[in-house]
Amino acid sequence: MPVGGDHTLSVLFVCLGNICRSPMAQGAFRAAAARQGIECHVDSAGTASYHIGSPPDPRAIAAASAQGVDIADQTARQLEREDFFRFSHIFAMDEANLVGIQARAPRDGTAKIAMLNDALENNVRKSIADPYYGDEELFAKVWDEIAAAAEDLAARIAGGGIVARP
Repeated sequence: MPVGGDHTLSVLFVCLGNICRSPMAQGAFRAAAARQGIECHVDSAGTASYHIGSPPDPRAIAAASAQGVDIADQTARQLEREDFFRFSHIFAMDEANLVGIQARAPRDGTAKIAMLNDALENNVRKSIADPYYGDEELFAKVWDEIAAAAEDLAARIAGGGIVARP
């Protein structure tokens, strides 16, 4: 699906360590996009280098798996300068990571940067809680929030509207 100019739709989800929220968002959006018939490249990254090369947290894998989405094969990586050109959209999971992404964005970067929850119909700029220090129940709750935003985002894209705030 063309996004503008010569860019095709490609979406990057970003959290702090790339083992909880952003891998769940990658999996949830990939599943939602497939249901909507959207062809796009989807990936995730972290603003920090804590977990480079690691798989998603087992609790994130379990939360996604409980909803029929397999994220076990993902590998954590850190946000790179090239991501601002490679992806049409970069979605942060929270305000702190949004600020970090914006601070790293090159002036000539082409990606639109926003919070994932900006995709929700009411456009409430709300952070998605980091479940890392929580239990399986918190991971399931965070999955539900991420999956709802991913579904809304996919539906808006399929309907011709792309959500991204400057």
